[in-house]
Amino acid sequence: MTAWIYLAVAIVAEVIGTSFLKLSEGFTRIGPSVAVILCYMVAFYMLSLTLRTVPVGVAYAIWAGAGVALITLVGLIAFKQTLDLPAVVGIAMIVGGVLVIHLFSDTVAPDRLERPAGGTEP
Repeated sequence: MTAWIYLAVAIVAEVIGTSFLKLSEGFTRIGPSVAVILCYMVAFYMLSLTLRTVPVGVAYAIWAGAGVALITLVGLIAFKQTLDLPAVVGIAMIVGGVLVIHLFSDTVAPDRLERPAGGTEP
């Protein structure tokens, strides 16, 4: 369970960092630029903790997919960006893929998360 908390924090930190990246205006504004660096440091550190127990491919797929969906919402709400139908369909497919991995894959079975990746069976 702890691995999923680490992954959730990594995702949120990455989304916040990406939002500040937009606000940094190409790293020309110091405040948002510092926030980008700090958020990405937190994101990668939390992702590294996640990778102690979750396979890298699964963790990265969930991190990337959830990040895409969340940053899209931030773009819609905070930056008043719009999406066309193909973009909405594509993002829905990404979210669907993340849900399939999380809900149905034996790779992320709860008992698997209590052992280090690559560990041996008891």
